[in-house]
Amino acid sequence: MTGPGGRPGVLGVDSGGSGLRIVLVADGGRATAPPVSGEPVRTGPRGIDAGHLLAQLVPTARRLMADAGVSTLRAVTVGAAGLTTLGDDLRAELPPALARELGVRRLALVADAVTAYTGALGQRAGAVVAAGTGMIAIGTDLRVWRRADGWGHLLGDSGSGAWIGRAGLDAALRRHDGRPDGSAALLARVDAVFGSASALPGRLYPRPDRPAVLASFAPEVAACADDGDPVATGILAAAARHIADTAAAVCPAPADGATGGACPEEVPLALTGGLLRMGEPLLVPLRAALADRLPYARQVPAAGDPLDGAVHIAVELADGRLTLPPDDSMLYVVRDAEPPGVRSRDRPL
Repeated sequence: MTGPGGRPGVLGVDSGGSGLRIVLVADGGRATAPPVSGEPVRTGPRGIDAGHLLAQLVPTARRLMADAGVSTLRAVTVGAAGLTTLGDDLRAELPPALARELGVRRLALVADAVTAYTGALGQRAGAVVAAGTGMIAIGTDLRVWRRADGWGHLLGDSGSGAWIGRAGLDAALRRHDGRPDGSAALLARVDAVFGSASALPGRLYPRPDRPAVLASFAPEVAACADDGDPVATGILAAAARHIADTAAAVCPAPADGATGGACPEEVPLALTGGLLRMGEPLLVPLRAALADRLPYARQVPAAGDPLDGAVHIAVELADGRLTLPPDDSMLYVVRDAEPPGVRSRDRPL
């Protein structure tokens, strides 16, 4: 860490399935650390392991600060996958630990869906759908947050890459067995990708990354739909309806003269995530489904990614301009953190 004469800065952190991404912003520039680790932060009996996150974050933050001549951090945002349901350890341990190790007094612990939202739309009312291997949507009218799906490939993630891939594999195996609603085209793609339909269980069930394996077949479904296979086309149409339903569950209604509110007449809706790279076979039915379910939503391009969202929240928190609705599970803000041994004045706001 630099001496008293250094500059102030803010730190944004994105903790996800590929490890930590960290960026430091100070007057005059932005410094991004190389990927800290390909290893995601561990989870334990109390959820996300705060000690494991700190062991990766603190040395990298100190190095960034020293290289940039930053002596103090005005605010830090840590965006973490799983914070909503697995964040007890982070909420208990990170505020005092970061106060002790880095002098951090203003800290936001944020669900990754919220950093994705803020990266895409900033601090305005609207909705964001993150569609990749999984599926989650989040929206706000700037008074409360609404979240839908994100329940994982066994319980939800409807319309996601994993969902599409599994539906495609199901149709292939139906054809293999001679059951109704099968697809010869998808069965041929299973044989090409996995060796044979009979080999599929052994290639899927032992894998710890089953959602990713399922999602890897989604482009094959899109390719078959593009070639005119009606079963694949139906799978993507069903996925589009699921995505639209998830967006509608969180998208705030526009304000009217009777109720007022924070939303404009056309509510902005941003679609993010790698699933959208499947192209027109998915996007054509998705546009139609969104127009049907959300006629008042206006699709807008995402301005940035979750790491951009983490930085945005840190900057606004440092400057006292954070207007996103607080939430103990999704946007936990501490404005006066103190290290251990000092009577805490912490207040989640």
